[in-house]
Amino acid sequence: MIARLPVTMAVSALLASATNLPVGRGSKPAGVNPPYYLLYALPAELSGAPLADENEDASYVYQVTSVSGPDPTKPDSRGVADQAEWMADKARTAFLGRDPVTGLWLRTLTVPGVKVTGRSLDVEAGGTNDPADAIMSYVQRFRVALTPA
Repeated sequence: MIARLPVTMAVSALLASATNLPVGRGSKPAGVNPPYYLLYALPAELSGAPLADENEDASYVYQVTSVSGPDPTKPDSRGVADQAEWMADKARTAFLGRDPVTGLWLRTLTVPGVKVTGRSLDVEAGGTNDPADAIMSYVQRFRVALTPA
């Protein structure tokens, strides 16, 4: 069985280091104003061998919500679609970017005892806004395929 927590921690670290933006796991990062990312580990769908099978592969999906917000230096400003899409582009590049010469991932996703065999964009729902709190968000879901090392 491939434990999920180490994968979640690695995905969070990859997103934060590749984008230089804060990442909150399931909630807003403490003491941070937008822009930031929210990372959610979505429910796993399992099939095949029992969970106790130590040679079974796993595939986990993570939702990345890019949260754009007002500019603190500009009164009455709002989160904007351009910033949310810029953040979504950074997240997409962090997970899916490859070196055009070697074909290798630009950013390594390191999980102890596990080999990452694939990464893909599972769903890209796009942007939504909330006029009440001046925030715009952009939702993407990434799938990570893994096998025991």
